[in-house]
Amino acid sequence: MPSRKATSTHRSRTDKLAAQRHLVKADPRLARVIRKYGPCPLKRTRGGFERVCKAIVSQQLSTKAAATIFRRFCALSPRKKPTAITVAKLTDQQLREVGLSRQKIGYLRDLARTVTEKKLVFERLGKLSDEQVIEQLTQVKGIGRWTAEMYLIFVLGRPDVFSVGDLGIRTAIRNLYKLDHQEVDLDKFAERWKPHRSTACWYLWRSLENE
Repeated sequence: MPSRKATSTHRSRTDKLAAQRHLVKADPRLARVIRKYGPCPLKRTRGGFERVCKAIVSQQLSTKAAATIFRRFCALSPRKKPTAITVAKLTDQQLREVGLSRQKIGYLRDLARTVTEKKLVFERLGKLSDEQVIEQLTQVKGIGRWTAEMYLIFVLGRPDVFSVGDLGIRTAIRNLYKLDHQEVDLDKFAERWKPHRSTACWYLWRSLENE
């Protein structure tokens, strides 16, 4: 009998192939992107408190700067793994010394408070609908809809998320379809990709030569 992990991996590959076949059939222009870049590597990653901390730290920073500050931030916690309890115990001075702004310190404290008060329980998010997850995450200061959508795609592995506010996706649609996003209802435009809009988003990002 195959292991649970093997079964899950097989199901994941089957789902990815089904998504690619659907998109190729539904959208000739996106099909060219799919053929150019090959299989979509989207997969679930470990998430939770640490992942949202990283999202907050990374706001409005280059990838390199964000990685450096987040590494220093993690080093403040035992085993370099921040939790709501360990972050709540850190002083503003400690957080400033790793490169965090006053605003981001406030966001991290609000996240820690929301988690310790059990207003946000990461272990329960997987059982909620996409909109319920967004509602839960955006109650934290500094967490907007876009960040919640990225959590849905990359952490929870939700297959049908379309981030209409993502600048990269808007740029890719403008380039690929010669459309002005200000004149087009992008939510309606993306209906052709249902129920695999998360995969479509990845290919749109990839079309911009982004990893």
